[in-house]
Amino acid sequence: MHDLIQQNFPFFKEPELVDAIANVAKEVNVKEGESIIKIGEFIKSTPLISKGLLKIVRQDDDGNEILLYYLDGGNTCVMTVTCCMKQEKSKIKAIAEIDTHLLLVPFHYMDEWMRNFRSWRNFILQTYSARFEEMLAALDSVAFESLDNRLLKYLSDREHALNTQEFHITHQQIAQELNSSREAVSRLLKKMETKGHIQLGRNRIKIINI
Repeated sequence: MHDLIQQNFPFFKEPELVDAIANVAKEVNVKEGESIIKIGEFIKSTPLISKGLLKIVRQDDDGNEILLYYLDGGNTCVMTVTCCMKQEKSKIKAIAEIDTHLLLVPFHYMDEWMRNFRSWRNFILQTYSARFEEMLAALDSVAFESLDNRLLKYLSDREHALNTQEFHITHQQIAQELNSSREAVSRLLKKMETKGHIQLGRNRIKIINI
């Protein structure tokens, strides 16, 4: 496991930290579409993503969802860190967008590593900062941007997150993640196809020029 950690998390500089992670982390493979974190659950481990892609989603009591951000290799979900350290129930859910490999670190090591390892502390603080900016962007998008612009940004973000111009997704899934209606999303997607920005297929979208 040492090689895996050093390859995917090269910013963990202290050999003692790499040893500590290797000694306590549990390797988990998550299939595309599976949830690793559900709303209302107590979180006992923090996921370090070595390979793959997770999407982090917020959901209200009526089941309405909004996509907060994506997490790829070399990242962690700071919301799980917060819930772990406060021993609170999760307020988000995390779903594998593609097959994903994780290292699960038990929460009771968090305080110790924050105190003892500068590179771990920097990793957590930098991750907090990056995710905070992404959540502000998600909030601004809902509050101030038109659905047209939100849809364009969603497709662009997904293209970069998955590193592919073509992906499988339904109009209903997009609508759910943008907290909109399927009809409105389908109408805008058709307009984008007419303009040559995308190509639509059965549960498939190919990015041409956006």
